[in-house]
Amino acid sequence: MYNRVTEADITALKAICGETNVLCGDAINPDYAHDELGGISHMPEVLVRVHSTEEISCVMRHAWERTIPVTVRGSGTGLVGAAVPICGGILLETTPMNKILSLDADNLTVTVQPGVLLMELAAFAEENDFLYPPDPGEKSATIGGNISTNAGGMRAVKYGVTRDYVRSLTVVLPNGEIQTFGAAVAKNSSGYSLKDMIIGSEGTLAIICEAVLKLVPLPKVSLSLLVPFPDMKQAIEAVPQIIRSKVTPTAIEYMSRDTILFSETYLGKKFPDTKNDAYILLTFDGNTEEQVDRDLSTVAELCLQLGALDAYIVDTEERKKSVWSARGAFLEAIKSSTTEMDECDVVVPGNQVDTFIKYTHQLAKEFGVRIPSFGHAGDGNLHVYICRDALSDADWEQIKADCFDRMYEKAVELGGLVSGEHGIGYAKKEYLRRQYGPTPIALMQGIKKVFDEKNILNPGKVCF
Repeated sequence: MYNRVTEADITALKAICGETNVLCGDAINPDYAHDELGGISHMPEVLVRVHSTEEISCVMRHAWERTIPVTVRGSGTGLVGAAVPICGGILLETTPMNKILSLDADNLTVTVQPGVLLMELAAFAEENDFLYPPDPGEKSATIGGNISTNAGGMRAVKYGVTRDYVRSLTVVLPNGEIQTFGAAVAKNSSGYSLKDMIIGSEGTLAIICEAVLKLVPLPKVSLSLLVPFPDMKQAIEAVPQIIRSKVTPTAIEYMSRDTILFSETYLGKKFPDTKNDAYILLTFDGNTEEQVDRDLSTVAELCLQLGALDAYIVDTEERKKSVWSARGAFLEAIKSSTTEMDECDVVVPGNQVDTFIKYTHQLAKEFGVRIPSFGHAGDGNLHVYICRDALSDADWEQIKADCFDRMYEKAVELGGLVSGEHGIGYAKKEYLRRQYGPTPIALMQGIKKVFDEKNILNPGKVCF
């Protein structure tokens, strides 16, 4: 189906991108064969580092003419194998395209290349008295990767997800054609939203080369509230009550004592409180101290009425750093506590979070494995990890498959979906297929064929 990369292809790619930006064989670091979790691995035939839209266009024209598969990669922080070149071919690395191109303060937009890191964009926005609201836990992810997975994050409760902040995208299509979808305007009702098809498509439809993103004015005040509960049931049951209280926190995260202790060990730093089994962590922001204090007090009093054991205001820089650095390290902390792990990223209705978490505890007992979790309680997006620990290869593969089958079935039963923000990639394709059935999958495949008739762009992912 696909042609192998030849010496003539290598010569052509070097002519496009430069000798030092085209690597083959042993010159390619083995890390390029996998993403953050590493459960899926395959080396590319050639690694090409690109620096401009024009270079990407030329590479794709060559790949299209030769029917060579192309997989796009940013920082490689994904968790479902979306950036793994499972068909070999060309791995196109966009991290060198890392410039913040312009700020339009009048229209509250910023234009960036795909290799800009989330933490770099966040810092740039803040320096200019703006906020870029999407806030996924992995701050070293690229903006291109965030757009490709429609990343959510902790501030989604109040501000929404990445899709809500993309005004326009300049992309290269699989045949090398350069197109801009969307515009730097607040409203758009002009035909089908091709821009929104690209967002969340995990690099299967087009290559993102430039994005115009919406900003909001930077809130002047931000405070957090750490609330311990006797158990996870009470903690999770408090969340819909908080949302109904007509106060809109910026973030509502849930965490267990075990996960916090993993993070303490990983960071070598103490968390403010580890005496209790369950916690919710909330953030409030606004333009006046009075408004933020009022919202925080309302929620603190409500939580105490609902059985919370205390309510700690996280108001000093030291406390903020302690709490949020621990929250940000949960994934790496769990990963460092085991020999191998895999993740179930589901989203369920807010009033079903507790039911789903209790179900994972049942599975942990049934299969004799550790299944720690944490997540965005305010929007029902849960990150659940199966830990291998001392399991043999055969036991690990069987138990992991059985647990995933059961968890994804439970999520669908509760009215949820198989991915909240990490995408489908290669690892979760079968679960997407089971949930949606033949007609939606056929429609997705039809869209893919219109964009990419030869199926050369990130083949074998999402719906194939």
